[in-house]
Amino acid sequence: MVAAGSVVWLCPGQGAQKVGMGKDLAERFPAARETLQAVDDALGVALSRLMFTGPEEDLTATHNAQPAILAHSAAVFAVLRDAVRSAPPAAAAGHSLGEYSAYVTAGALAAAAAARLVRRRGELMHQAGAARPGTMAAVLGLATAEVEAACREASAGGGVAVPANLNAPDQTVISGDPATVARAGDACKARGAKRVLPLKVSGAFHSPLMAPAAEPLRAALEAAPWREPAFPVVANATAEPVREAAAARALLAEQLTAPVRWVGCMQRAAELAGARGRFIEIGPGTVLAGLLKRIVPGANVVSLGSADEVAKFMEAA
Repeated sequence: MVAAGSVVWLCPGQGAQKVGMGKDLAERFPAARETLQAVDDALGVALSRLMFTGPEEDLTATHNAQPAILAHSAAVFAVLRDAVRSAPPAAAAGHSLGEYSAYVTAGALAAAAAARLVRRRGELMHQAGAARPGTMAAVLGLATAEVEAACREASAGGGVAVPANLNAPDQTVISGDPATVARAGDACKARGAKRVLPLKVSGAFHSPLMAPAAEPLRAALEAAPWREPAFPVVANATAEPVREAAAARALLAEQLTAPVRWVGCMQRAAELAGARGRFIEIGPGTVLAGLLKRIVPGANVVSLGSADEVAKFMEAA
C-alpha cells in the first residue's frame, strides 16, 4: 500500500499518444487487459491493436488519439487502484481530454463510457476544425498576462486568437484563426517570448472556433451513464473542484471553447492534497509531472505509464 498522504491523480491530454502504448501493461496485468478490452468493446473497434502496433498516422488522428490516451490512463489506474487504497484520494485532474480520465478515477464514469464520450468529442472537434480551419502555437518564455495582451492586440483587426492552454507561468498555447495566431505569435516575440512553436493540430482547440461542437457534445454528456464523483475533480474551465455529476457535464461541454487553466488547476489540487500529498500521473508520457514541478516547486510526483514503472511503484508501496 502507498504510504499515508493524500493522492492526486493526474491524467494527460492529446499529444501524449505513441505506438506501443499500453501493450506491456496488457501483457503483464489482467486488470489492464480487461480495461482495454472493455474500451474496444464499447467502441466496436480494435483500438488496443492500433495503440499497440499503429500505424502512427491513424493513432494520431484526433478521434483515435483521444480514446487511446484515456484507455491507457484507465488501464494504469485499474492496476493501481488497490495499491493506493490506504491513501485517501484528495482530487484528480486531467489536461483537456484527460479531464474525462480524471472522472474515471473518481468513479463518475466507467472507462468504456468515457471512451465513447472522448471518441465523440474527437469526431466533433475534427468536424469543427474542418468547417473552420484553425491552428495553435506554443509560446515559451513569456508571462501569461503578456500572451493575453498579445492575443487581444492581434484580434483587434478581426479574427480570433486566444490563450487556450495556460500550462505553466511561462508557457501558454494560443489558438484561433491561422493568420490571427501568426500575428499574435509575432506580438509575443515582440514582447520578449523566447520561442513560438506552431503545433500540428487539426483545429483551434479551446477557442471560440470549437463552438459548433459544444451542443452535440453536451447532448452526448447528458446521455452518458454518470455517477457522483467519489472525490473532487478539478475542472479545466474554472480550476475549481467539481463534486457533482451535473456540474461535471456542464463544465466538460464548456471546456471545448474555454482555456485549460492548468496552472490554477495544479495550485488548487495542491491545496486539496495538503503538505503531504502526492501526485500520480497515469498514462503515456511525463508532461504533466514536468509542468507540476514548475507550478508547485517541490511537489511529490511520479509518472506511471509502462508496466515496469507500475510494477516498481507497487513493489515500493
